[in-house]
Amino acid sequence: MRKITFQEALNEAMIQEMERDKNIFVYGLDVTDHKRIFGSCKNILEKFGKDRCFITPLSEDAMTGMGLGAAINGLRPIHIHQRVDFLVLAMNQLTNMVSIHRYMSGGKVKVPLVIRAIVGRGWGQSSQHSKSMHSIFAHIPGLKVVLPTTPSDAKGLLISAIRDDNPVIFLEHRWLYFTEGEVPEEPTPIPLEEPNILQSGDDITIVATSWMNVEALKAAEVLAKRGVSIEVVDPRTIAPLNDKLIIDSVNKTGHCIVADNDWIHCGFGAELAARISEKCFNDLKSPVNRIGFAQAPCPTTRPLENEFYPNAVNIIREIEKKLELETTDLSREEFYSWEKRFKGPF
Repeated sequence: MRKITFQEALNEAMIQEMERDKNIFVYGLDVTDHKRIFGSCKNILEKFGKDRCFITPLSEDAMTGMGLGAAINGLRPIHIHQRVDFLVLAMNQLTNMVSIHRYMSGGKVKVPLVIRAIVGRGWGQSSQHSKSMHSIFAHIPGLKVVLPTTPSDAKGLLISAIRDDNPVIFLEHRWLYFTEGEVPEEPTPIPLEEPNILQSGDDITIVATSWMNVEALKAAEVLAKRGVSIEVVDPRTIAPLNDKLIIDSVNKTGHCIVADNDWIHCGFGAELAARISEKCFNDLKSPVNRIGFAQAPCPTTRPLENEFYPNAVNIIREIEKKLELETTDLSREEFYSWEKRFKGPF
């Protein structure tokens, strides 16, 4: 085990899988430019050549259709989108073609297509480069939807996604690219449908997606100084959703907050809150609370953007209300300032 970054973990997963299977190829807008998708596609062109790593026109619908055609004919494409916002231009392919082939063929046709897409904030993203939309993809039967948080998960889950015979939407938060963690050198797949406990606790459960796990762990660190024991659970895969670990956690603590990296209304947090309310009804000590994006398009200016995106402070204040704690003095706490590492706006 050694420490590498999230982006290095993604890169290593693709290279090792491409070495293992000659049918895997990578394509998408700017996958071969000097930035190589935040470094996650580094050395792939040089190592495997332009037939297995190539740039494409800016045509999401056509490129998704091409990936589908390649997948059902025995190849294993990895299609990369720099911004998930524009994956909506491929929704006809995803909802009416990609997601239904295995079902329509009675399982005889395999669709091993992975779509990597970047989500999350930087600064000045505004409303056209700020979405997550994982709840929309999770709503569609036939699509698997994965949101890795740690570098280890980035590698292990991407390996599993590439080897899966179903289409997988793999969503990566841009701020996570800078994070470091221990990752095995060997290609070690992590099953797609297994949640992960990032931190154990007894007083309250926080179920968080993507970057919100980082904020949840920071909130847990701050409140631990006051003797509050917080359990942080990462679903990792939201479709299909294995909720057993989450339900067991909430039954243990009796309190739950869902911190989702998306809008609250009709989001994944609503689905999860409904499941927890149904399955933990007798053990819940308080209603399930949800934290997420403000119900508005993302603004452009930094002060308004900071109001739009929830963070560790929001989680701390929500926990204080739920557990009836006095307000914590946060003046001496240093919260993450990942925006200083991001040179943006894109």
